[in-house]
Amino acid sequence: MISRKKIALVGAGQIGGTMALVLAQKGLGDVVLIDIPQTEGMPKGKALDIMEGRSVINSSVNLTGSTDYADLAGADVVIVTAGVPRKPGMSRDDLLGINCGVIKTVGEAIKQHAPEAFVIVITNPLDAMVYNMQKVTGFPSNRVVGMAGVLDSSRLACFVAMELGVSADDVKAIVMGGHGDTMVSLYECVSVGGIPLPQLMDRETFDRIAARTANAGGEIVELLVRGSAFYSPGLSAIKMAEAYLLDKKSVLTCAVMLNGEYGVNGLYCGVPVIIGGNGVEKIFEVKMTESEQAAFDKSVEAVKKNAEWVDANT
Repeated sequence: MISRKKIALVGAGQIGGTMALVLAQKGLGDVVLIDIPQTEGMPKGKALDIMEGRSVINSSVNLTGSTDYADLAGADVVIVTAGVPRKPGMSRDDLLGINCGVIKTVGEAIKQHAPEAFVIVITNPLDAMVYNMQKVTGFPSNRVVGMAGVLDSSRLACFVAMELGVSADDVKAIVMGGHGDTMVSLYECVSVGGIPLPQLMDRETFDRIAARTANAGGEIVELLVRGSAFYSPGLSAIKMAEAYLLDKKSVLTCAVMLNGEYGVNGLYCGVPVIIGGNGVEKIFEVKMTESEQAAFDKSVEAVKKNAEWVDANT
């Protein structure tokens, strides 16, 4: 008998609920939504709500909700969104202290109950939190990754498409570095229907779009007032999970542990990689212009600063 894959979503808030629905629509595997005991019936309610709509979306997957980390058992993929979201006026780094403790608790539970899982971290500040997750679990770094570059690259592609009046589906983009204000959008690595972007857009326009991309999360926080982005982060994490579960060998920009690549050692940073059935299977080293390299180095320094805080306080 062939058993379905199991996907555990730790954090049943806006992102968790979005991912549960998309996973049910895609039929990637059975889903368990896990949240803290204080949330009472919330994860169970969301799971049941989607279950009741399965005949509408022609899905046969099972969804459950829980406040017990023991229900992580047997998970093939664990996606972690647990933590405090940003509020207006906050940077991602402002969440460092409180969310570091959350990741420690969740990481210990994953290590105990789902020791073979592929772990995707969404919690901010992303690069520091995925660094902490790998440290807490002790898992091989190819099985612990951060969702950032997929989202940042999608945001850049969105804004390029809006500027040019083309389908976002035809725009491919790469945004590297830390998931924060120092992220680096690569001008010459954007294409539109296979056409290199420099043939369609001047650098000044691109730089304006790149600046909006770096602040895209903050823009949404200001608009929502009482929350942060959840649809696009959820979709981005599912894309990563799908690449792993289906062994797609997808080329995605993710926060991964660098061990010499780009001259960086022992830090998580967003770079293009292959995600397949073995997790992170290959890291690509992209050639950057002198100014892009300088911006990337600056981003790495910001990531390093947060990682040092994690090491000093955990």
